Amino acid sequence: MAKCEICGKGVTFGIKVSHSHRRTNRAWKPNVRRVKAVVNGNVKHMYVCTSCLRSNKVQRTV
Repeated sequence: MAKCEICGKGVTFGIKVSHSHRRTNRAWKPNVRRVKAVVNGNVKHMYVCTSCLRSNKVQRTV
């Protein structure tokens, strides 16, 4: 679910490093919202990241 349908931004994996330098795996998840958007003149539910919403890459419905 955590994938933007506009830009394709998804989960990124990496390593969390504590102050004592212990290393554990972790995941950075994108801020994805389910919105109603106009696509080719039709209203459709989409999963869109907030950076795409702020940059007006998606036309939302009221």
